[in-house]
Amino acid sequence: MWDFQAAKFLVSNEEYLAFVEAKGYEVEKYWTEEGWRWVQFTKSRHPLFWLDDPAGYRFRTLTRIVDMPWNWPVEVNYLEAKAFCNWLGEKSGKQVRLPTEDEWYRLRDLHDIPDQPHWTRAPGNINLEHWTSSCPVDHFPFGDFYDIIGNVWQWTETPITGFDGFEVHPWYDDFSTPTFDTQHNLIKGGSWISTGNEATRNSRYAFRRHFFQHAGFRYVEAEQPLEVPQAMYETDAAVSQYCEAHYGKTYFGVANFPATCARICLELMAGRPKNRALDLGCSVCRASFELAKEFNFVNGLDFSARFIRIGYQLQEKGAVRYELPEEGEIVSYHERRLADLGLAEVAGRVEFFQADALNLKPQFTDYDLILAANLLDRLRDPGTFLASVHERLNDTGLLVIASPYTWLTEFTVREKWLGGFRKDGEPYTTLDGLKDHLQAHFTMVGEPRDVEFVIRETNRKFQHSISQLTVWRKTR
Repeated sequence: MWDFQAAKFLVSNEEYLAFVEAKGYEVEKYWTEEGWRWVQFTKSRHPLFWLDDPAGYRFRTLTRIVDMPWNWPVEVNYLEAKAFCNWLGEKSGKQVRLPTEDEWYRLRDLHDIPDQPHWTRAPGNINLEHWTSSCPVDHFPFGDFYDIIGNVWQWTETPITGFDGFEVHPWYDDFSTPTFDTQHNLIKGGSWISTGNEATRNSRYAFRRHFFQHAGFRYVEAEQPLEVPQAMYETDAAVSQYCEAHYGKTYFGVANFPATCARICLELMAGRPKNRALDLGCSVCRASFELAKEFNFVNGLDFSARFIRIGYQLQEKGAVRYELPEEGEIVSYHERRLADLGLAEVAGRVEFFQADALNLKPQFTDYDLILAANLLDRLRDPGTFLASVHERLNDTGLLVIASPYTWLTEFTVREKWLGGFRKDGEPYTTLDGLKDHLQAHFTMVGEPRDVEFVIRETNRKFQHSISQLTVWRKTR
């Protein structure tokens, strides 16, 4: 936890008035992009529950309109609270923002605040134990602060997501995960009407940033840069499919394909140098991590930045989250962790890059092993790749190729196929093509072997394929 300073009070109607009178609702620079779109749409010039009366602002409570209670907390949405902080920061020359969820917990835990239902009487304006409205921001002290809980909910900078190990319970599968989209921010502390678990320390409720009703804010000053998490669950269908294929469950008794390929590679490398390995066409990177169990260094390269970022995410956070289609519009949510696969300790040995297998930079060389799994039949010119791949290997290095040989013209024009056609009237297979293309620099080691793999599309539809794995030792 870093150092930060927190405002003594929730922002009151009176304090917020200065922002309104400064024409803050008309100055775009104070607003986030989302906030400014909201301002333009709603034409707002002050908080929703303020009524601009000729005699001055009045206030709409739950049941009636009253004279403006200037010492009550202002009730605004996140977008307004954030704009106020930006305005105040410019005015004061300080780094002003809303607290994060962690900062709110720290502020609360510094005070001896009993939790619902373990108090004799609520220590703040909460649980309907005092009023059926807000109250002055200086009424309920908590040490040097006021309203750490109660009065109004407090906006935070933190979009909601699950904690480590989060799983959806099937009895209530539509409550939490639909909000894990970085568009729902947590509110903390409860309001005067919060009861039950809403009044507890650990309640986690999040709403869209334009949400209103019983929500205000306290601002903080902190030098710590604010890090807002990006999308919580991978929703790209292709990426999610491969996340499941690489890190998820096995189906129909078929072993994990990238882990199997890596295991075969490591068995082949027994007694050989294991300094540098290249996982070419690494997809979402499982084999790269597996090879790092025994190699000192591994490069994982893929043409798709969408796939490579999964490797980066796993290195940085140790986990990946993704959604899978179940049936129609029904999806399920999944989290996979490197630690659960025994790969967390070796993740630092891997370096990922987006790269074209047909146009590799000079730095990608001096490898003792190159694995090209399910890559060959997706290259636009596989012959060119095979003609130069030896340049990337050390002397006597191994090239391991696995492919189901599913040649499609959308990836490789017919003239560039390595096999799968008739040549001189006879069937010419991809294995024949591999031998012809590699014979100048490689000798095949052992016999080809079949390695199965399964791609899950929905909970009732799967692709079951068989790659042929061949091993080639560099000879010259």
